[in-house]
Amino acid sequence: MKNISIILSVVSLLLIATLFYLFYSGSAKTKSVTEPVEKQAATSFRIAYFEIDSLEAHYGYFKEVLAQVNQKTNAMNVELSGMEKSYQKKIAEWQKKGTTMSQAESEQAQQEYALMQQNYQSRKQSLQEELFKQQEDLKSDIRKKIEAFLKEYNKQKNYSFIFAYESNSFMYARDTTYNITRDLVDGLNADYGKNKK
Repeated sequence: MKNISIILSVVSLLLIATLFYLFYSGSAKTKSVTEPVEKQAATSFRIAYFEIDSLEAHYGYFKEVLAQVNQKTNAMNVELSGMEKSYQKKIAEWQKKGTTMSQAESEQAQQEYALMQQNYQSRKQSLQEELFKQQEDLKSDIRKKIEAFLKEYNKQKNYSFIFAYESNSFMYARDTTYNITRDLVDGLNADYGKNKK
């Protein structure tokens, strides 16, 4: 009986020693595993930005797109101006006739004038919608080109985030070390040059 209690005490002591060893050696392993992950996560988080204004000023495709939009805007203004001149000419003719017009001619002139205004407004709205659609399509195309370039660019640079900076944006301070505008403009212009040939 006496031997059984000694054996149980020794076994208990061995079990406690084993548990003690496993507990402290396990937490040491856990600690050593989590520390490098935390350090790695903290050191691999990188942010970069590019300036929209510089991109607009130096990206060849953006300049081409802007020229297309300006050309479309000018064509729209010329067409609307031509319609206005035509209508003004017709109104001047009616004013010359003025008092010599019969009641029927006067009513017909008023109906024609209302129709001219309606046609003008309808055409103006149609042209503005076309222009807006073209602008949105071109903006979308530029955005896709920027995103595609940055996707390839970031394979080597490994930034966590790349922001677009505008002068009216929420960013109040920035370190020019993280400005990748020159890389972006040069890369996009190189792609644009290849595609233009």
